[in-house]
Amino acid sequence: MYGMYGYGYGYGLDPTIILVLIGVALSLWAQGRVNSTFSRYSRVRSMTGMTGAEAARRLLNAQGIYDVTVQQIAGELTDHYDPRTKTVNLSQSVYGATSVAAIGVAAHECGHAMQDNEGYAPLRFRSALVPVANFGSSLSWPLILLGLVFGGLGSPLVEIGILMFSLAVLFQLGTLPVEFNASRRALVILQDTGILGTMETDGAKKVLRAAALTYVAAAATSILQLLRLIILFGGRNRRDR
Repeated sequence: MYGMYGYGYGYGLDPTIILVLIGVALSLWAQGRVNSTFSRYSRVRSMTGMTGAEAARRLLNAQGIYDVTVQQIAGELTDHYDPRTKTVNLSQSVYGATSVAAIGVAAHECGHAMQDNEGYAPLRFRSALVPVANFGSSLSWPLILLGLVFGGLGSPLVEIGILMFSLAVLFQLGTLPVEFNASRRALVILQDTGILGTMETDGAKKVLRAAALTYVAAAATSILQLLRLIILFGGRNRRDR
């Protein structure tokens, strides 16, 4: 497949592959950082001894949110809030764990529930983008490949495919303010409710910062991939006209 991406460069190495490699390196670094930080603070038991699920329920109640369910899901670090079903979904390493890391992650997901409860605009914007981004990301590469096969670099399908991919990039960018805001809310309410002490909150902050890096890396990787598509196909489409 890389050979097709390198169309026009002869048999030499496609120089834009460096953009892909940078994206891979960023993603691996961010994932390694979050795994190591979570592992470190998952060994630090909170002084209250509350589990992630108990902390989540208490935080939601403290905000007057009673229509959100806290439930356990399979996997590691698969935690998320689903605004469609109003559920805080906590992974096995968070739901029943009493660590600083678990409570920090649970509080972050509650931060999303708080956003949903007050109609936080960036969350609504991101939620509206989900079907569009999924549609765009699933169609982008097939359209680009079909365009190359049946119309060459000048095919409108290639341009449409790049446009579809840009929708996925927009979703990644729209995710950043939502995630940062949820973490900020989580840290404030953890201290306000006394679930975590000052030193423990510092640990939770490190966990959430590391998690935020994965979103930054994902956005950067998507931007680099979009830039690669534009370099490989977009510029040539214009020159061929």
